[in-house]
Amino acid sequence: MPTLTGRLAMEQPLLPYVVEDMSLADVKAVAALEKLIFPLPWSARAFEYELRHNPMAYFAVLRASTLQHDATESLPILGYAGFWLIVDEAHICTLGVHPAWRGRGLGELLLAHLIDRAIQRGAVVATLEVRASNAAAQSMYRKYGFVPAGLRRRYYSDNNEDAVIMTTEVITSASYQRRLSALKASLWPKLGRDAQASAGESS
Repeated sequence: MPTLTGRLAMEQPLLPYVVEDMSLADVKAVAALEKLIFPLPWSARAFEYELRHNPMAYFAVLRASTLQHDATESLPILGYAGFWLIVDEAHICTLGVHPAWRGRGLGELLLAHLIDRAIQRGAVVATLEVRASNAAAQSMYRKYGFVPAGLRRRYYSDNNEDAVIMTTEVITSASYQRRLSALKASLWPKLGRDAQASAGESS
């Protein structure tokens, strides 16, 4: 009988993007992208610390697949994400996509990847904080079963904005797995269509 990890792998077709574990070699590029995306960016040293010294941390990077590039070409990082496993809770601590690559489903791809990895590492639920004004991110998280669970007042020091705490139901439950499988089945074709459209525009 296939394991959960095996079933997840079989569900995913060949995609025009690849999500892989973040390495120390990625830190410089990730930190540069972090500064481009967030008003309160993590430093390169912070990412390096997580990779070197926090066994409960998991971070990933997203690149265009080699199917879209010459094999000798350096593949830039288009997005990244990570979580901390706290007992049986995966706390998503960061998720970002390069501004020029937004609107293509890459944030969803990263989020689905994190949830799969969290399950493999023993998580039962997933949580996160998001700016109260970030309606687009909240909409994506709701789509993946996150619901508001509280508020952290004046959480963000750059403008004293509140953070909305969001959490899922049990992510290993049959109902959540059906939801996640349906979302991924809808996402994979979108990723392929958008990549083909981008290739057509650049040709």
